[in-house]
Amino acid sequence: MAEKVRVRFAPSPTGKVHIGNIRAAIFNWLYARHTGGEFLLRVEDTDLERSTPEAIRTLLDCMQWLGLDYDGEVMYQTSQRAHHLAVAEELLAKGYAYKENKGGQGECVIFRMPKEGVIEYDDLVKGHMKKQAKDTQDFVIVRSDGSPVFHLANVLDDITQGVTHIIRGDDHVENTFKHIMLFKAIGAPVPQYAHLPMIVNAAGKPYSKRDGSAFVGEFREQGYLPETLFNYLALLGWAPGDDREIMTREEMVAAFDFAKCKASPARFDLKKLTWMNGEYIAHQPRAAFEQAFDARLQTAGLPVEPLNGHRQELLDQIQPRTKTYADIPGNCAWFFEEVYPFDAKAVTKRLHGEGIPALLEEIAAALEALPDFTVEAGEARIRAMGEEKGCGMGPLVHPIRVAVSGRMEGPGLFEMLWLLGRERTLRRLRETAARLREGTL
Repeated sequence: MAEKVRVRFAPSPTGKVHIGNIRAAIFNWLYARHTGGEFLLRVEDTDLERSTPEAIRTLLDCMQWLGLDYDGEVMYQTSQRAHHLAVAEELLAKGYAYKENKGGQGECVIFRMPKEGVIEYDDLVKGHMKKQAKDTQDFVIVRSDGSPVFHLANVLDDITQGVTHIIRGDDHVENTFKHIMLFKAIGAPVPQYAHLPMIVNAAGKPYSKRDGSAFVGEFREQGYLPETLFNYLALLGWAPGDDREIMTREEMVAAFDFAKCKASPARFDLKKLTWMNGEYIAHQPRAAFEQAFDARLQTAGLPVEPLNGHRQELLDQIQPRTKTYADIPGNCAWFFEEVYPFDAKAVTKRLHGEGIPALLEEIAAALEALPDFTVEAGEARIRAMGEEKGCGMGPLVHPIRVAVSGRMEGPGLFEMLWLLGRERTLRRLRETAARLREGTL
């Protein structure tokens, strides 16, 4: 009977959770759920200055938000310190380690690496890996102050938790050669390793804060859905083997396989993430979108109730056009308030042409004369006006949109005018024309 898979996510909480770290958690979680194994959480909290209770809460909150449920209790590395030091003493006694004074600061415990032969293993992502023993160096496992170093603590905690597969970033490849020898010296079975490709920017360099948002909390604040971020990060280094990109959690669990993981660096593409988020938002239940919609309006100081009804009709227009929740206030300010911001680029491009004030006044008069102010009637009248002028609709619809909303993008123009109503539409067209004549816009 095959050994039950046990994987772990072992972050060092610092107050912010990097997308590279949470991507490793996602791959561990997917593999555990795919195999029917266990996904364990170990908090490597030995850095007491950075691993504060608040930092640990932030970590746990991010995991909960992303739906990364773990099995059993959380292990805190500091609770294992006595065990770490006891094993270090055993390694000293067996000759696998020795003591040395480093820089006059006291004696460190140093692990003795072999000097002959080859250290090798089969990586589930990168394939066969090997290193000549003569190219390795001995390394510290207990500092002069008596604190265990990452290498020793990490390996011993994996043994304690019965970890069978270690899935982590390929920045740990060199550490793995050290860790394999520690496992062997301690007399424990060596787990299987899978080293995930680094997440890089457009230039192929490691993705960092300089490239944009890099922490889970930032994407959450900007209005990305947890489903989106989970889905997108799962595809950074793995693909299901077909053309699927937007997948349910269940579909990802069923399809996950290390044979489909890539060893080459995975490029982070914000445009693709944003596109994917828009797709998730467009297919959200209305109640969920409406809750986020109201929260974003309230945070921005906008009223939740529109001035003239049509709330659900507005949501019909806004939901499929929302890429992130952060877009909501800007996309809707024109509807909820009479004093709305004008985008400077939109004004320059669409309203500063010759004859625009007169054109807006002419359009206002045409719309005012309509027997019924409907979507269909408004579109038919503007289309006819474009034909009369021999210019088509384009030179008319763009100035109208900016005049009534301050933006170049948004719902369908004639749906927008209907949502505003005839009175508000006419007033905005004429007020914009007046401001253009005065030079105040």
